Amino acid sequence: MTITNMVAKRSTCLRRHVGAILVKDKRILATGYNGAPAGIRHCEETGCIRQDSDIPSGQRHELCRGLHAEQNVIIQAAYHGVSIDGAILYCTNKPCIICSKMLINAGIKKIVYGDGYDDPLADEMLTEADITVERFVP
Repeated sequence: MTITNMVAKRSTCLRRHVGAILVKDKRILATGYNGAPAGIRHCEETGCIRQDSDIPSGQRHELCRGLHAEQNVIIQAAYHGVSIDGAILYCTNKPCIICSKMLINAGIKKIVYGDGYDDPLADEMLTEADITVERFVP
């Protein structure tokens, strides 16, 4: 989780810095953090659409310039041709429903997170997919 927290420091989000890493057989496969897609201006330059529109956390995920850390870690693995089937996700925050569905389809077997994120549907689907979810307690 220390490495995951370091990855989160790369975030360009104005509201929350989130980091994610995928690990398999005690090896880091990929890292990701929340922020705008490559080559696109970051919120640090453009401002935050969500903040300017008073959109609460956990709602209207599509109204954001950035990708979530979990999305970026999956994309980075795919971009570099790294299989993540059976990997463990370490993330500073518990995944939302959108990321949870992606993690299920990516074959992630376990999620270890730092801070909670209230998303009952994500919890339900991760349980149904038989993915172990545990909160990291230092």
